[in-house]
Amino acid sequence: MSAALDVVVLGEALIDIVTTSAGAAERPGGSPANVTVALGRLGRSAALVARVADDDRGRALNAWLSASGVALHSAGSPERTATARAVIDQVGNATYDFDIDWVLPSPVEVPSARVFHTGSVAATLAPGADEVRAAAERARETALVSYDPNIRPALTGGVEDARARVEALVALSDVVKASAEDAEWLYPGVAPADVAREWVALGAGLAVITDGGEGSLAVTAHGTVRIPAVATQVVDTVGAGDTFMGALLDGILDLPGDTAALRAAVCGLDAETLPPLLHRAARAAAVTVGREGMDPPTREDLQQPAAPKESA
Repeated sequence: MSAALDVVVLGEALIDIVTTSAGAAERPGGSPANVTVALGRLGRSAALVARVADDDRGRALNAWLSASGVALHSAGSPERTATARAVIDQVGNATYDFDIDWVLPSPVEVPSARVFHTGSVAATLAPGADEVRAAAERARETALVSYDPNIRPALTGGVEDARARVEALVALSDVVKASAEDAEWLYPGVAPADVAREWVALGAGLAVITDGGEGSLAVTAHGTVRIPAVATQVVDTVGAGDTFMGALLDGILDLPGDTAALRAAVCGLDAETLPPLLHRAARAAAVTVGREGMDPPTREDLQQPAAPKESA
C-alpha cells in the first residue's frame, strides 16, 4: 500500500520575531516548517510533526501551515510556542537568538510518507535530537530520508558534538542539503565540495551545498555538478535554503518507483540528470529571496522562465 503523504517533516515550528531598520514584526517560520510550506505550495501532500503551544503564536503557526495545505501533527505541547529573534542586516542576511523547548515523546509518532525530512534545531538540540535520529532510523525502512543540518551555533554547543550528530544523520540520509556557511562551521578550512564528498562517503546518495549568489554544487557517486545562482533582487534571505530544499525534494518525488527505486534513482543522479533538479530548486529559492519573509513559489510560479546568473 502506498504512503498517504508525499513528505513528512519532523522538526521545529516557531515564530520569527524579525527586526530590521524599519522595526520589528512577527512571522511564522522554523526551517523544517518552512520546508513543508515550500512543498505544500508546490502541491505536495506534506505534514509537519512539531511542538506547538495552544497560544496565539501557536494558532498563527497552524493557520500559516494550513494555508499552504500542510497538516500539523502534535509532538507535545510546550508552555509557550518557540520563538527565534531574527535580526536582518542591510544586505538581507539574518542572525538568530532562540527560545525553544525541544522535548519529544519516546518514540515520537510520525505518519508514513514517501520522504521523511528533518534538520536544523530539531536534529541537534538535546534531548529531542536523539528521538529525531531514532525516528530517521525507523523511517528509512519505508521512506527516502532527507536532512538539512541548517546549523544554529547559538543552540548547537561545541562544533565536535555538533559534527558527530550531523554525521550520524548524514549516514542515515539519502539526500543532504547544507549551506556553505554550515559546511565551513562544521569543517573549518575544508572546501565545500570535499565536505559533500565526505557525506556521500558516509552514506548519503546526494549531497548538495548551496552558497547564495555563488550558486550550488552537488555530489553523488557519479561526480560533482555545479550550477550558478539565478539572478534576482534580494529582499531578504529568510527561507531561501528551505525553499531550495523543498523544491529539490519536489523534483526528486517526480522520480518513479517505490522507496528502493527512489533511493537507487537518487544514488544514480549524474551530470545529465542532476542539473535540471538543481536549477529548478535555485529558481524557487530566487523567488523567495525576492519577496519579504518566507513566501515560496507555487508550481505555476516556477513555470515562468528565468535565466541563470552568469558565472564569474
